[in-house]
Order: sequence, then C-alpha cells, then structure tokens
Amino acid sequence: MKKGFVFDLDGVITDTAKYHYIAWKELAAEIGIEIDLKFNEQLKGISRMDSLERILTLGNKNDAYSSEEKDALASKKNTHYVQLLQSLTPDDLLPGVKTFLEEAKHKGIPCAIASASKNAPFILDKLGVMQDFDVIVDPATLSKGKPDPEIFIQAAKGLNIEPSDAVGFEDAQAGIDGIKAAGMYAVGVYSGEELHGADTIVEKLTDLSIDELLAK
Repeated sequence: MKKGFVFDLDGVITDTAKYHYIAWKELAAEIGIEIDLKFNEQLKGISRMDSLERILTLGNKNDAYSSEEKDALASKKNTHYVQLLQSLTPDDLLPGVKTFLEEAKHKGIPCAIASASKNAPFILDKLGVMQDFDVIVDPATLSKGKPDPEIFIQAAKGLNIEPSDAVGFEDAQAGIDGIKAAGMYAVGVYSGEELHGADTIVEKLTDLSIDELLAK
C-alpha cells in the first residue's frame, strides 16, 4: 500500500509555464537571444539557474557573464515572473486538483510538493491550497536538480515514509526520471510532452482513482 503523494507544481497543480516563458523570453531578448515555445520545453522542471545556463548555451554566451551577473539575470527574470503571478487565483488550479487533494486529505494521505520553483509557497497561497500540503521541499536546500532524485527523496523523508511507499506526479521528463530514480510509482500528467518511463499517464487528476493508486 502506498502511503503518500508527492507532486510537482507547474503543469500538475497549476500551469504557470506560460508566465515562465514570457519572463524568460523577455530576459533572453534583452541579451540578444531568441527563444521559442519549442525551446521552452527544455526549461520545464529544472531550476532557475539551469534554465539560464541553457539559454546562454543556445546563444553561445556561456562565458559572457560572471557568476554574479548570472545571479542578477536570474533574479531579474524571477522578479518579472512573480509580478505575472499576482493574477493567480484558485480558478487557476488545473482540472480535478482540488477534488483530488480534498479526497486525499479525507483518506488521511499526506501530500508534498517537490518543485524546483522557489516561489512554490507563494503560488500555493495564491491558489488557496497551501493547507492541503504537509511538506514543501525547499529547492535551496538541495545540491542537485531534477532529474536527480534528491528532491523526491527529501519529500518522502518529510512525509516520514519510504520513497517506495510514495506516488509521484510529474508533467516533465526530468521529473519522471527523478521519481523513478527515487524508487517511487510515477504518474505522468500529459501536457503536450511525450513522457517515457511513467507507470501510468493521465491528462488530469480526475482520471485517477486514489484507492487504486494506494493499492499499487
């Protein structure tokens, strides 16, 4: 029997990818690099600095900025992103999320957020679901980003369960890889990207039976 649920945030609980894209695209344009939606798929599920490094690689500008300048660029992107997030409301929860979380709470199943986003608490508060999560892993405490399993292992530890007793939910390949490397059962939430290695794939959480998941 599974004993806990571990969720990614963007693309699983809500869709803030469009805001990330707007903020990254504007920052990239300022430094002479053009990105499009196809390239943006590479940025899903990874950290802010890893995203910046990929953009700089695209523009052959890896060595054009110091570490301090890169930090400043990443902070500028995040400031714009947070400004865009001000418009979030509970209506921005993805279909079925609230019902799924309420049922999990009713059944006494603890839930965690394992997201690379340092803005996760702010986003969950805007969405009105902060109280539905027992653990929010702080990405600043991690040494490696997805697809490394560290964030998922920490989430399970926070829930006081073994990773093998958890179900992980992700919409990005890096996340699915991390979930499986942690030894969890992986639910892929399809959002346009083909997912490999997931134990099951759904388009929305209402396509799932919590009882069936717990029995995996």
